Amino acid sequence: MCDQEMLARWGRQAMTRRGFGAGAMAAGAVACAPVERAAESSAAQNRSGRKVTFATPAGTMDGEFFHPASGMHPAVILWPDIAGIRPAKRQMAQRLAGEGYAVLLANPYYRDVAGQQFEDFASFAANGGFDRVKPWRSKFTPATIQTDARACAEWLLEQPEVDTDRGIGTQGYCMTGSFAVVAPSADDHIQAGASFHGGGLVREDGPSPHTMLRADAHYLIAIAQDDDAQAPGAKTALRNAATAAGCEAEIEVYPADHGWCVPDSTAYDREQAERAWARLLRLYSAAL
Repeated sequence: MCDQEMLARWGRQAMTRRGFGAGAMAAGAVACAPVERAAESSAAQNRSGRKVTFATPAGTMDGEFFHPASGMHPAVILWPDIAGIRPAKRQMAQRLAGEGYAVLLANPYYRDVAGQQFEDFASFAANGGFDRVKPWRSKFTPATIQTDARACAEWLLEQPEVDTDRGIGTQGYCMTGSFAVVAPSADDHIQAGASFHGGGLVREDGPSPHTMLRADAHYLIAIAQDDDAQAPGAKTALRNAATAAGCEAEIEVYPADHGWCVPDSTAYDREQAERAWARLLRLYSAAL
């Protein structure tokens, strides 16, 4: 799922849309409309956000922290996709904060760079993003994912906005879909993992995320139809692994293509993105 050829095709499509200039910007605005409407609700307006940094065994993690303006709330680690922290992911984190969660939008590339590197996916594709992030991505292994997830969970539990009596959720997209599957194995406080059009969930070489499911955790694994066509056995392997682990897991192929959940993706599918979002909220409501 989510191989280099597919990412390159997505990038070329994004570049084509960027080439339309103002038209592309208008299309992006339409794509982000559900998130913007959520931001306009009274619940979403009543929130706060700040940039944060904290120590990990591998260096200094950075990110952005969004939460309701008052009270304590269950925490969530939101990992962005291959293009990293940017407005589309920021909007998603803000929307989740508007639903009553304390959300850490974490930088997966912190070992090499800090903060936002690309404005949107079109910018990522147009400015050599794939080659630029390749050495950064090479540092991701199940072990480093566990290290980072544990550090994020420990930091969140120290924040006054976080209800430490509640579990922590984590979600990832594309490249970081595997992060959401691996993270619960790193820390018992992480009670839920949600992967959206995630890549590398079932691997033949080395430790595979699908073998790391935790019995008492809850999972949502939403698979893109084109990813499923490319690796039809992955969903079966995931379902068998969930059964063997004895965990709660919703594993489904969505009638949408890779990247459908992300507002600045050329594959963005509003109907299926909203459906996936509703399932995410249901997961967190049950698990946290």
